[in-house]
Amino acid sequence: MATETAKRITDIGPPNYEKFLPPVIKRNYGKWQYHEGIAPGVLCHVSESGERLYTVRAGSPRLLSVDTIRLFAALADKYCGGYLRFTSRNNIEFLLEDPANIEPLRKELFDAGFPVGGTGASISNIVHTQGWIHCHSAATDASGLVKSLMDRLYSRFTEETLPARVRIAVACCLNMCGAVHCSDIAILGIHRKPPKINHDILKKVSEIPTVIAACPTDAIRPAVVGGKESVTVIDEKCMYCGNCYTVSPAMPLDDPENDGLSIYVGGKVSNARTAPKFSKLAIPFLPNNPPRWPEVVDAVANIVEVYAGGAKKFERMGEWIDRIGWPRFFELTGIEFTRYHLDDFKHAGLTYARSTHIRY
Repeated sequence: MATETAKRITDIGPPNYEKFLPPVIKRNYGKWQYHEGIAPGVLCHVSESGERLYTVRAGSPRLLSVDTIRLFAALADKYCGGYLRFTSRNNIEFLLEDPANIEPLRKELFDAGFPVGGTGASISNIVHTQGWIHCHSAATDASGLVKSLMDRLYSRFTEETLPARVRIAVACCLNMCGAVHCSDIAILGIHRKPPKINHDILKKVSEIPTVIAACPTDAIRPAVVGGKESVTVIDEKCMYCGNCYTVSPAMPLDDPENDGLSIYVGGKVSNARTAPKFSKLAIPFLPNNPPRWPEVVDAVANIVEVYAGGAKKFERMGEWIDRIGWPRFFELTGIEFTRYHLDDFKHAGLTYARSTHIRY
């Protein structure tokens, strides 16, 4: 009895997810047989009982205004009993039982500026990190870059015209709170210079031992500069992660002239047909040119179109590259091969078990 009382009065942790499931999902939990695509952005899930659940997926920004959230809530109340969910790629999905509500909902979403799509052989919404709006160590923006990319790739979201699904990710720096290590196309913000040390204030705003301990590569060493206790950075050991700036505002890493972006290709999480793959470098550096990042947008669109014209049906980006070979990939895309493409890292996990496939 005491345990039951504790469960009722506690406010620790999230509420039970079952509280937010639509009744049709509760009735058929664990009994769904299959799903099928009705149209781009519209799925039908069929249960053993014969009941059907319809999903309407629309692209939305990752950072939402209160007005946008209220709009989504109002549409959910109007068409699907208030039930909706957000995907891990920042799509909004409305869960409907009545198929007659699909077209009216699609029209209202389109009129409000939220396209329906992102299912099947298309480009779904781009998963991305914080960018300049929030993160202190970002080498590029995320929201603005993603907006620019999806404006260019709009039809690839609303239509299922690619050989297979394409997943794009953006991470603002190599700390990578985005999925750039395993995406078909990944954009990674990069710093190219060590932090600039403000020796005058370093000891006033931070503890020197803490700053030294924050560096994962042991690049920061104690030093006396201008008669003051401070630190120095061994440039060759710095990997530009920004950990030191996290603990000391006297070591800013941002550099408008040298920060930029790199592009990786060929990764995936899926176990279908082939094991998961890590992304590999395609373009080592492109400049930050906000607000539209034309160089990055052109490069990504070029890779998508070359892939769309050369891959076989169901062939993911990395599988296509494996089939044609990396030299052919660089030739078809017109990307220059440089010394930065040579992977000389000796500790790569070539034998890591990245797949759930059964091995004998």
